[in-house]
Amino acid sequence: MERRDFLKSATVAGVAAVTGATASAEAQAPARTLNAVARPQSPDMVYRQLGTTGEKVSAIGMGGFHIGKQENPDESIKLIHTAIDRGITFMDNCWDYNDGTSEVRMGQALRNGYRDKVFLMTKIDGRTKSEYNKQLEQSMGRLQTDVIDLVQFHEVIRMEDPDRIFAVDGALEAAVAARQAGKIRYIGFTGHKDPSVHLRMLEMAQKHGFHFDTVQMPVNVMDAHFRSFTHEVMPVALKQGIGVLAMKTFGDNFILSSNTVKPIEALHYGLTQPVSVVITGIDRMDILDQALEAARTFKPMSQTEVASLLGRTKVAASEGKFELFKTTSHFDGTAQNPKWLG
Repeated sequence: MERRDFLKSATVAGVAAVTGATASAEAQAPARTLNAVARPQSPDMVYRQLGTTGEKVSAIGMGGFHIGKQENPDESIKLIHTAIDRGITFMDNCWDYNDGTSEVRMGQALRNGYRDKVFLMTKIDGRTKSEYNKQLEQSMGRLQTDVIDLVQFHEVIRMEDPDRIFAVDGALEAAVAARQAGKIRYIGFTGHKDPSVHLRMLEMAQKHGFHFDTVQMPVNVMDAHFRSFTHEVMPVALKQGIGVLAMKTFGDNFILSSNTVKPIEALHYGLTQPVSVVITGIDRMDILDQALEAARTFKPMSQTEVASLLGRTKVAASEGKFELFKTTSHFDGTAQNPKWLG
């Protein structure tokens, strides 16, 4: 596919037009439904299909960065246990979160039968085969598991990242080998900087005949107005049957500080989009209660309600000053620690 045609295909369809795209993609995407795992569900939680994997996961995901910030490890473990007991099955994490503390605490929390109740995801920074393998082994040790459900290439934020990942002896070779060895089940990628980088990653995958199971991206009430992943990347992902994982709902509270949207509204907006999971940071019980209440009270917003909400955020969002993950290096852990890339 010519690059200009690929980029055009990413923008011609609006969010309202892509919700039915998954059905046509199911016939194109590699089937992995034979490996799908059934997990306990709560009547107060929303559950959705994860792309075309056949997996069903909670529409609220527990962000891994905020697990590990508590002074007492017992607080972290209690938060995770409470989230799972109340219906959250999607667990997010990353090799570099809090210098590994987030994975360690999640691993401790997932003992005594809790591991079987969740869909466990982590992210790897390494761009080379050797660095990916090293970090994957460390993550598996910290998480105390023989298999991680989903591993994603973390912080794909530079235009050269796809080249490095798909290169000979690159991280993709390691990921595919790990999947074949049964260490991981699904492969995805994440990023928060610019939609063009995500589109290049998807273009590179098509060039190499590779299908990503998931893609994680910013989806929030300001994204629609500035370097929009929702408008530019989501249609392409859904057309290919890739499960969309939404993040940066609050932009680490910078979006809430704009005083244009309330937390439950922001979560309902994310849940209204055609995403599989809205991953949100949860570092206290009241924040967990807030996320669970958003799921319990969720009804898809009407087009009129969405338009009204986006109208409120348009001016504040226009220059990206509340989406610092796009406009600054504030959230770029791999930029501050390039050795993690290998």
